[in-house]
Amino acid sequence: MTDRMRVLVVSHGHPSFSLGGGEIASYNLHKGLNGTDGAESRFLARVGHPVVRHGGTALLSLRQKDGEILYHADDYDDFLLSNHNTEELERDFLRVVRELKPHVVHFHHFIGLGLECLYAVRQALPEVIIVVTFHEFLSICHHHGQMVKTGSTKLCHRSSPADCNACFPAIPPARFLRREYFIRSLLQVADHFVSPSQFLVDRYVDWGLSRDQFTVIENGLDIVEPAPARALPDPQGRRSRFAYFGQITAFKGVDVLLDAVARIPDAVWGDDAQLMIFGGNLERQPKAFQDKIATLLERAGSRVRFYGAYQNSEMPRLMKSVDWTIIPSIWWENSPIVIQESFFHGRPMICSNVGGMAEKITDGIDGLHFRVGSSEDLIDRMVEALTDPTLWGRLRDGIRRPIDIDACASLHLDLYRDLASRSPLALSATARSA
Repeated sequence: MTDRMRVLVVSHGHPSFSLGGGEIASYNLHKGLNGTDGAESRFLARVGHPVVRHGGTALLSLRQKDGEILYHADDYDDFLLSNHNTEELERDFLRVVRELKPHVVHFHHFIGLGLECLYAVRQALPEVIIVVTFHEFLSICHHHGQMVKTGSTKLCHRSSPADCNACFPAIPPARFLRREYFIRSLLQVADHFVSPSQFLVDRYVDWGLSRDQFTVIENGLDIVEPAPARALPDPQGRRSRFAYFGQITAFKGVDVLLDAVARIPDAVWGDDAQLMIFGGNLERQPKAFQDKIATLLERAGSRVRFYGAYQNSEMPRLMKSVDWTIIPSIWWENSPIVIQESFFHGRPMICSNVGGMAEKITDGIDGLHFRVGSSEDLIDRMVEALTDPTLWGRLRDGIRRPIDIDACASLHLDLYRDLASRSPLALSATARSA
C-alpha cells in the first residue's frame, strides 16, 4: 500500500481570476499538499463570465500550471446553490474526476459549481473521501451568506424559514424550508467538513450538521519573511498608522471606520496619524453606498488615503508602512486572511467583537475589540492606540505566528488518512492503487 494520497482540490475560483480569501486558501492547500511527501494534488477551479468558454466543452486551457484545471460554469441557481447544467457535470466535470481517480476530493466551495458536484462525485467514485471546507454561512443564509438582516445592519443569530421570509418577503417560508432540506441533503453526501473557525462550526451544528463531522483547521499562509516594524522618523514617535485591507462592501464596515476616524479629536489625531485604505470593488456596490463612502471620505479629509485594490503578493511591502490593522466588519466573519497576514507581520489588530474575528483576535493580548457597528467604541479603541505608548509593543509581543501552507497541508493530510482508516471502501481503493 502506498502512503501517497491523490487529492483533487476543487475551488469556486482561481486566484489568477479572483483574489478572494476562499480562492487563496484553496490554492494554498493545493500547493502545500504538493510540497509534502505524502500527497499529490490537482486543482480544479471554476471560472465564468467574462472568461469565454472553449467551444462545446466546459474544460478550459488558459496556460495554467501543470495539475491545474479550469472548469467553466455559468448556469447557476444562487438560491438553491445548484448547477442547472447537469449534462456538463456528467460529461466534463466527472471526466476529470474519473481520469484522476483521487482518493480525496476536497471542495473549498461550490459557488458557481453547484452542490450537485458532491453528488456526482459520490455516484462516480463511491469509495472516494469527500471533504467540504466552509468559508461563510451561504448554505444557511440566502443573504450572501452573511447572516445580516436585509435592509439593516442587524445581525441574524439563527435562521428559520419564517425569519428568512421576513428578509425576503417575496419568497414564501415553504420555499426556504425546501431550500434547507435540499442543501442539507446534498451536504450529507460529504464525509467530513472543515472550518477555519470554531464559531462557524457552532453555527452549522446549530443548523443541523453533526459536530462529529467537523474539524477546525486554520488556512495556511504562503509568505516567506515578515515585514519589519515600521521605521519611525522619531525614535520617540507614535505607532499611529492604521490600515484597512479588504473588499469595500456594506458588510465590511468601512463606513463605520471612516466615521470614527473623522471624529477623533484633532489634539489626539495630530499630524502623524493616518488611515490607509487598501481595497477594491467599491464601483460594484449600490449607488447609495458609493455616495455614503464618498461623503465620509470627504469629511475625513487628509486623515485618510485611499489606495484602491491590491494584489495579495504586495502585502509584505504594504505592511512596512503600517502599525495597526483594523477589521470593522458588521457581519460575523469566519477567518479573514488579513488576520493571519497581520499577525505574521507582527501587526496588532483592532476588530469588531463578533464571530471569527473575536475568536482569533484576543482583546488585550494581541489586539483590541470594539462593539460591532459602533463608531463611538471604535473611536475609543483608536484613541487608546494613539495615547498609550506601551500598548503596541505589548500587543505585538502577544501575537502567535499563524501556520504556513506546509503545516496546514500536514494537518489536512492527517485528516485524510484518519478518514481513510475509518472507511473500508476508501482504504481498499488506496490499496488497489498501490
